[in-house]
Amino acid sequence: MKFLSAALMFASIIAPGLAAENGVASVASSHSVTETLDRLESMAKTKGLTIFARIDFSGDAAKNGLEMRPAQLLIFGNPKAGTPLMVASPSVALDLPLKALAWEDASGKVWVSYNTPEYLGARHGVPEALLRNLAGIKALVEGAAQ
Repeated sequence: MKFLSAALMFASIIAPGLAAENGVASVASSHSVTETLDRLESMAKTKGLTIFARIDFSGDAAKNGLEMRPAQLLIFGNPKAGTPLMVASPSVALDLPLKALAWEDASGKVWVSYNTPEYLGARHGVPEALLRNLAGIKALVEGAAQ
């Protein structure tokens, strides 16, 4: 029952059809959760981005006797890109560094979800000119998902 409740809550938060409503973009992946994030991590490093953390939610759940569909989060960024946003609007630090979540839905399909730069800008009042510092997340996620 815990698994079903968690899955329903998880899906309602980041379901692909809700991207326009809540600022979350979701891209279908052709790879497993682990492989998708491996690809994203590799691409981010190639672009000179810092990998701050990788969290294996489903792995941690399993270690504690809980069931959860595969889900992993990658936290990454570049202080040269993020710092100007935080200077302009300090609250954006709540959402930076960037995060990408690879997760498997109930049908076994893998998705990669992330907060859109537009959402972050609106949420924190970041000047539009600075949002280009975050625009690369879309290409990274799409590249990792292919």
